[in-house]
Amino acid sequence: MGIEAFRKLSYGLYVVCSLKDGQINGQIANALFQVTSNPPTVAVSISKENLTHSYIQASRKFSVSILSQNTPMAFIGLFGFRSGRDVSKFKGVHYKSGTTGVPVVVQHAIGYLEAEVTGELDCGTHTIFAGRVVEGHVLNAEPPLTYDYYKNIKKGKAPKNAPTYTEQEVKPGMEKSPKYVCSICGYVYDPEQGDPDANIKPGTPFADLPEDWVCPICGADKAKFDMES
Repeated sequence: MGIEAFRKLSYGLYVVCSLKDGQINGQIANALFQVTSNPPTVAVSISKENLTHSYIQASRKFSVSILSQNTPMAFIGLFGFRSGRDVSKFKGVHYKSGTTGVPVVVQHAIGYLEAEVTGELDCGTHTIFAGRVVEGHVLNAEPPLTYDYYKNIKKGKAPKNAPTYTEQEVKPGMEKSPKYVCSICGYVYDPEQGDPDANIKPGTPFADLPEDWVCPICGADKAKFDMES
């Protein structure tokens, strides 16, 4: 079965947060949509391997921060490629405690919602949580960050636990400069794409990157990269 049609579906990028036993956590999510307007209900797909999944199941509530198009890649990397089991994601991040008690990230957000879980659907690797929206605010008029913009303009990648993750396709018979993978966050430097945010032009081999170049997702230096096998 070809899955090319999936790439035509529209998504946004959000920070979904929850809490459990006084601990808070959040992650990037892109498979989120409005289900009904009365009562106002949204649904989000969360990987069962993610810490946020267990927090939502325990507290039965979550927040959704709608990210701005100008959100830095390092911020997306923190919430999208790092685990709350290993790092404190909220250190130095502007957030508040919402009406429901869950953390609400307001940094780089154009608005947010808070929801209480009304149902869930087991989808194998992921769970879809439906939540009745109990609070919501617009923070500014900046354009939202769409998944298309993230992929094609910011040249971002999808972590393996994301609902939209697919293996990168390589056309046979094409000789390419090798890609390099960040051992910290999994970001793949593709010479064909370069790193536009760092003014690295497409076609720049990894070996020709400046010595002070760092991973656009987690900030790791070149020594933390390995050639993709």
